[in-house]
Amino acid sequence: MGGRSEAKAAYFDKLKALLEEYHSIFIVNVDNVSSQQMHEIRLALRGEGVVLMGKNTMVRRALKGFIGDNPEYERLLPFVKGNVGFIFTNEDLKMVREKILSNRVAAPARAGAIAPVDVFIPAGNTGMEPGKTSFFQALGVPTKIARGTIEITSELRLVEATTKVGPSEATLLNMLNISPFTYGMSVAQIYDNGQTFDSSVLDIEEDHLLSVFQSAINTIACVSLAANFPTMPSVIHSIVNTYKKCLAIGVETDYSWEAIEQLKDRIANPDSYASAGPAVTETKGGDDKPKEEAKEESEEEDSDAEGGFGDLFG
Repeated sequence: MGGRSEAKAAYFDKLKALLEEYHSIFIVNVDNVSSQQMHEIRLALRGEGVVLMGKNTMVRRALKGFIGDNPEYERLLPFVKGNVGFIFTNEDLKMVREKILSNRVAAPARAGAIAPVDVFIPAGNTGMEPGKTSFFQALGVPTKIARGTIEITSELRLVEATTKVGPSEATLLNMLNISPFTYGMSVAQIYDNGQTFDSSVLDIEEDHLLSVFQSAINTIACVSLAANFPTMPSVIHSIVNTYKKCLAIGVETDYSWEAIEQLKDRIANPDSYASAGPAVTETKGGDDKPKEEAKEESEEEDSDAEGGFGDLFG
């Protein structure tokens, strides 16, 4: 009895130390994960994360004891259910998640197991003897006898996702040497600096976040300007719009300041600033010369042609 109490106390201390050392936690589902896979995942995360398993009742009891000093730990409690474990890390969450999910192994279908995906039997020759045709017929698999063996004539969905694999389906898949499932850790939830969120959040790219943020800033600026209520996004627009009004008033009145003097002078004396524009005159002159030459050549051709007809019909 004393040994169990000491083991519990040691586990509580280890969990508390990990919670204090690491600011991010992956709550992972470990259904159908073998001990060999657990070993390989631990090796893959060495130096980047720590895997901690434990009974849910003990984990919940430990977390409730820590909530007094750290209320944010309460957000972990709803996810401590089922066959789950913790992976603690301070590294990049995307990189760690990739390592967690990459370790998967193919596994045969087992009777009573929940199918994570649809299972299809491909069309083709099975190599089985005709005596097993009735077995395929019982499961509704379309077959024919070809060259003394059973051939499946068309692809068939044998097991639907999220349904239980029946004994007959499991036997048939094993007979065909089909291992339709892959098993490994899956991320149920992520805890980061006191907040919990689904792992799909990590799929959001930085460019998408920036575009959404920019769109939100633009919306705030528009609403602020329409409501005449100043906010940080709208202040720069208000300043620019106000300065435009000041320029308009300065142009229409005798009031002036250094920054507007050149603008007023341009309006009053546009000819003196003509040289600052593009050299339109030179371009036109250059264009006129070829036109004049073309006109002269055309007149010469007309003259030659007229003389030619005169000689012909004279």
